[in-house]
Amino acid sequence: MRIDLHTHSSVSDGTDTPTELVANARAAGLDVVALCDHDTFDGLAEAVQAGTELGVQVLRGIEISAEHDGTSVHLLGYGCRADDGPLNDELAKIREGRTERVPTMLRRLAEAGMPVPEEVLAKYVGDSPSVGRPHLADSMIELGYVADRREAFDNWLADDRPIFVQRYSVPLAQGLDLVRAAGGVAVIAHPWGRVSRDQLPVEVLAGFAAASRLDGVEVDHQDHDAATRAELRALASRLGLLATGASDYHGTGKVDHDLGCNTTDPAVLTEIAARVAERGGVL
Repeated sequence: MRIDLHTHSSVSDGTDTPTELVANARAAGLDVVALCDHDTFDGLAEAVQAGTELGVQVLRGIEISAEHDGTSVHLLGYGCRADDGPLNDELAKIREGRTERVPTMLRRLAEAGMPVPEEVLAKYVGDSPSVGRPHLADSMIELGYVADRREAFDNWLADDRPIFVQRYSVPLAQGLDLVRAAGGVAVIAHPWGRVSRDQLPVEVLAGFAAASRLDGVEVDHQDHDAATRAELRALASRLGLLATGASDYHGTGKVDHDLGCNTTDPAVLTEIAARVAERGGVL
């Protein structure tokens, strides 16, 4: 069984519709795929329906914008009840923060000689309730300012680049509690990737694990080299955390993140399902 527990659709910042994502997962030989759009559940119904029709099991997931000590942390929640009030209130607050910073980012782009008309940006946002920097990057690509999303982020949109504007993200501890209260399983995505390792050292992960707040860490991810994966896998084993693997697929929006490039052990999925059932979630 091949399981990819972290993908995105055009409902957030991927380029495939939920239906296209599931079809591509099937073509990639995946049996199970989790849709984890940023800060919204809106694509799940379509993805689940496509999975039923195409013979791919679709897990209900989400990727929540969190922060710890001022650094961005991506929190995956599996099996959360999509109608959970406190979680949805927080997601709405996060999405509002995304939207509110867009005018300032557009102004900064214009000042840098790269004006992005609002109608161009709107084309890439589409019906997504979760406006993200990748939508700006796609607009910049169309207008000929950059070649791809990587160049847009490396030169302009990343956290330490000229166009970046800070926004609200839920404190990690609060996010972990919200996922669990909504019946979900909480896994930190690429915890020792490009920006978060210094802010998520062993003692921090151990503290969340000991407090029964954190269920797992995403070990096999393209942002982790072989040594980091081995270190994280050993740590997860020592702390009793689940170790997951996934592509973090964004369609054409992210290179080297092909569906199924990293996968999760079926035994880990079985444990996730058991915990969701115990907590009253919906996987």
